[in-house]
Amino acid sequence: MVTEMTKYDFILLSGDADAFLEKLQSVGVMDITRSMKPIDEKSEKLSNRAEIYRKAIAALKEVEPAEFAEKTYGDLAVNVLETVKGKEEALNQLAQLNKTLDENLAWGRFNVNDIKRLADLGLKLHFYKAKTTSMDPAWKEQYALSEIATDGNYTYFVVVSDQEGYDFPMKELPAPEKDCSTLEKEIAALKDDIEQKDKHLAELKCHEGDLRKEMDRIASKLDLHLAHAAGEKAAEDYITVFEGFAPASTESSLREMLDQENVFYVTDKAKVDDNPPIKLKNNKFVSMFELLTDMYGRPKYDEFDPTVFISIFFMLFFAFCMGDMGYGLVLIIAGLALKKVLGKIAPLGITLGIATTVVGFLFHTFFSVDMLTWSWLPEAVKKCMLPSTIAGFDGTMVLAIIVGIVHICLAMIVKTYQSTKVKGFANSLGTWGWTLLIVGGVIVGGLALIGVMDSVVTKWVIIGIGVLSALGIFFLNDLHRNPLKNFGSGLWETYNTATGLLGDVLSYLRLYALGLAGAKLGEAFNAIGLQALGDGGVGWVWFILIVVIGHTLNVAMCVLGAFVHPLRLNFLEFFKNSGYEGSGRTYKPLKT
Repeated sequence: MVTEMTKYDFILLSGDADAFLEKLQSVGVMDITRSMKPIDEKSEKLSNRAEIYRKAIAALKEVEPAEFAEKTYGDLAVNVLETVKGKEEALNQLAQLNKTLDENLAWGRFNVNDIKRLADLGLKLHFYKAKTTSMDPAWKEQYALSEIATDGNYTYFVVVSDQEGYDFPMKELPAPEKDCSTLEKEIAALKDDIEQKDKHLAELKCHEGDLRKEMDRIASKLDLHLAHAAGEKAAEDYITVFEGFAPASTESSLREMLDQENVFYVTDKAKVDDNPPIKLKNNKFVSMFELLTDMYGRPKYDEFDPTVFISIFFMLFFAFCMGDMGYGLVLIIAGLALKKVLGKIAPLGITLGIATTVVGFLFHTFFSVDMLTWSWLPEAVKKCMLPSTIAGFDGTMVLAIIVGIVHICLAMIVKTYQSTKVKGFANSLGTWGWTLLIVGGVIVGGLALIGVMDSVVTKWVIIGIGVLSALGIFFLNDLHRNPLKNFGSGLWETYNTATGLLGDVLSYLRLYALGLAGAKLGEAFNAIGLQALGDGGVGWVWFILIVVIGHTLNVAMCVLGAFVHPLRLNFLEFFKNSGYEGSGRTYKPLKT
């Protein structure tokens, strides 16, 4: 849910601005309306400096710390980046020298100085490489040709010439600039240099905490400068005015602190027109999915928080796309094993793994094996699983369509509630008409299908829903507009809804398609593994390798699809039908 905010307007002497903002920064709850990007030369320098530290910390991420770190002088961040850059350059040089050495080894171990002495005597060496099958025996009679080496496909040879008009029917290769011994010495020196740089980076890794502290200090200083620059000057710059927002729950403690300061302030309940920052407040489970909401955009101050809906349906859709109990267990184990590496993402991964395990059990699939075929599994357990077919169709496909209809109906209900809350009931009759028609029609149709309502009652209820919906859609969609315009607008809305809604519902078939694709690919790896197994023996090694590697690749591909497509269904189908905009700005209080 969106946290209620209080708006603060501060008026103070310009000379007291810095001290006052530092006080607010120490409290850490006041979001001063300010730019989040550099706006002048000073903020640009601070931002660039913070970026240097961020890059330095990122560069040390994979480095193992040394057991003993010597005292480091100079600029730590610059030292790290220069060492990393020097190592990269050395690695590039090493790769080039190794390539050159491999090429020169074909010519044997020679001395470059000998080639130069021959050239001084008027004997020039010409280097060639030709396919062994294209070597002409007549060349040895016509030229001073000497074969150096043959690697099977190619022959390396040189031709000695003392003539100015020398010509050979092949393209000449450039003469080696360095001999093998020189190259080997340079390679050894580069390897030693890289080793020394690795040791230095390991020592610098011990100072990573200092780097983080300095980066945080610069970030706080930048934030403070941007907040100061956001103040409006008045009375010939003697007075500065700031605007800020803080959660309403902190108002009493903030008032107590502000009353002790030499500042005049005015408070008011934040309104939509004030564009207050958005702070989300959810329980532990829902808050794990806030990062998905932030990918699209936080709600406006008068909008609903979609995170609670995303938490339920994204988790369900993800499990649908994975659809395998074994894969769910893999995700749980991976989340637990990589908890320190993944950080905040690990609990989300574990939660998605649990959901996948449950849904995979209901779909009776374990590493692409149908659990209904297991004779040792009790019948009582099998009865808890979903049937393979529903009304003659694939059970998973039918379930995907049902879930999609429920998702869209819920979106329309949310849209109706939100519209009524913001515009009032009288100005939301058009929205109520569509929701009544579609959601009401789905509910009545569902009750009729399961036999709760007979055909006569269903008929009159549908007629009643149709009449009421038509009034809202065609005649009362805007009470301040001409009825004929309302009717025309209703027709256009009917066309858009009729064509768009069917596509939205069918879009949920991707849940079934992705789950089916993953299951079939897993079955293929199982079948190949069983073929390799044969009668056992050494075949077990191949079976294990094929199954483990195959399912590892399948899990990786399934996770990618299970993340992207459920996100799309929430961001497009649900947000479109719920009217969610997501144009709010994130709550970023001044803090150290």
